[in-house]
Order: sequence, then structure tokens, then C-alpha cells
Amino acid sequence: HIVVEYSANLRDRIGLPALIDTLHATALSTGVFPLGGTRTRASERTHYRIADGHPDNGFVHVSMMIGAGRDVGTRQRAAQQVFDALVAHLAPLYAQAPLGLSLEVRELDPLLSFKHNNLHDYVAARQSGKERP
Repeated sequence: HIVVEYSANLRDRIGLPALIDTLHATALSTGVFPLGGTRTRASERTHYRIADGHPDNGFVHVSMMIGAGRDVGTRQRAAQQVFDALVAHLAPLYAQAPLGLSLEVRELDPLLSFKHNNLHDYVAARQSGKERP
């Protein structure tokens, strides 16, 4: 799972659909995240205070949750690739406005992470030319 949080003052300046597409595609390109298990979404934050509180200050924070079992080097490599894509996407805005960019990776505890989905089946069916599994 990839969750993008951003300050509301950036709503019309970050190119959100393209950012979501970029982060999602980059995560998949690492080979670390399964296609059927990758979900990328965004959440605008309307209540926030950044640094000195100046209204121009903005932030984009990416939280990545990854299933347990991958070594730290693999997690770090994948996170760096996604972070690099974030920084590249927002470089024009960063050059003209006060902006904090951050990314964190959290490993999900296999005993405390519950899942029920059929997305993998549908993805596999579509890849083989079928509509349904």
C-alpha cells in the first residue's frame, strides 16, 4: 500500500493523478510489490502546521506498507526508487515554493495484517485475455 498525504495548499499544484500513476508504476517496477497487492491512494490534509506556520509551506509525505519477509536492503532500494520518483515529479514545485518531501516504509506484521481479496485472480485473468477468473 502506498498512501500519499499532502497539504491542501498544494491541491492544484502537485499534479495528483500523474503523481499517483508515477508512484504506482515506480513501485511496481522495483519488482518488490505484487501487481495484485499494490494500492496507491492520496489523502489531502486540510488541518496542518508546517515549520514556522507560513501559509506557503507545503508537504507531501508518502507512507509505504510492505509485507513482511523482505530484507532491509530490498526495502531500502524500493523506497529509494519511489522517493526518487516523488522528488523528480515535484522538482518544479520544489524550485519555487517551500516544500517538505518525505517517505517512510513500514513492514506489516504478518500476524496482525488481515487480507481478503480476489484482485490477484482478476489481474491474472486479465493478463491472459479474460475478463474474469
